[in-house]
Amino acid sequence: MENYIEPIKYAIIIFPFIAFLFTLPYILHQYHKYGSVYYFRVLIVYSFILYLISAYFLVILPLPSFEEVNQMTSPTTQLVPFSFIRDFIEHSSFQIQDFSTYIKALMEPYCYVVLYNILLTIPFGIYLGYYFKCSLKKCVFYSFCLSLFFEITQLSGLYGIYSRGYRLFDVDDLILNTLGGLIGYLCSLGIKKILPSRERIDQKAYELGRKVSWLKRTTLFFLDLFFYTVIASFVQIFVSGNLSLYLTFLFYYVLYPYWRNGKTLAGSFLNVKIEVEANQSILFSLFLRQNLFYIGYFVLPAYVLILGGGITASLPLPRSVRTLSSLFIILIVIVYLFGSFLRLIRKKRPYYEVFSKTKLVSTIGIDDHNENIPNNFVRQKRK
Repeated sequence: MENYIEPIKYAIIIFPFIAFLFTLPYILHQYHKYGSVYYFRVLIVYSFILYLISAYFLVILPLPSFEEVNQMTSPTTQLVPFSFIRDFIEHSSFQIQDFSTYIKALMEPYCYVVLYNILLTIPFGIYLGYYFKCSLKKCVFYSFCLSLFFEITQLSGLYGIYSRGYRLFDVDDLILNTLGGLIGYLCSLGIKKILPSRERIDQKAYELGRKVSWLKRTTLFFLDLFFYTVIASFVQIFVSGNLSLYLTFLFYYVLYPYWRNGKTLAGSFLNVKIEVEANQSILFSLFLRQNLFYIGYFVLPAYVLILGGGITASLPLPRSVRTLSSLFIILIVIVYLFGSFLRLIRKKRPYYEVFSKTKLVSTIGIDDHNENIPNNFVRQKRK
């Protein structure tokens, strides 16, 4: 049993690092497709990733030393189907005429191996049937492919890292793993009656996508900043200087959204646009909004830090007092920025939007380009 528990421990340890690399692309995909990051979907997807890591580690761990593998002379393949039945009968205490041996035989290692190979892919079949909505044929096929990947991993000596396979390529494993996927699919039919359906999950995600959450705002800001940095860097190749940076800023954050009905490049991808209140000049409101944002969150904090630090350094004060004064100025800036962020979390409009009479709105259910949106959601949104 320890051989099964240890790989799962390693999977749990490595999972946060894999999840970290996966999170940003996942968030961008969810905002692009659904307009929100729904917690129940996150739970399903990330648990699926953890399962796949655990299954993979169960297949490859524990890793032997290179010396051990080089000295191995055992066969690397077993290509006779259903050999596990013969091995179970020959090497276990099972006697077909003696009922008292049945329970005992089920507790022996030969039975463990068979059950392990079946149990390994039951969750895979459940995920395919419940969340990914695969048919029975696709579920069996994908389960077979997953098992084949595991067996090739073993046969190739971990893709050539080892001189030979350190575990057996067994055709029975393909049969048992595929059977496990099939059982998992059958289990998913019952799970569908208990947990929310995939359609309901999608519907809930679209409903949440109507709102522009603080996380969506933050994602929009950093993605816009990325696009702006790329464009500004390209412009700097030909025209250097702060003026070109500011003109690029006006083009990206003001002129382009004006031409694109309030959408920046990131806004188009994340289904978010800037909406100007009625009877307001769109171009001026966009100009005021972006400049207030830039001044409020970049220029003003930097100016306070630089000016405050300069004044503190010029005063004839003890060094300890100057240090405390500098720390106090930094604390003021942190409190100011944190207060602004807290206002977003409390779902209040930022001051730069209040003064410019603009707001961010979701375009989920409004733009017809997203074919994944349910028809009833689109009709409801247009009412």
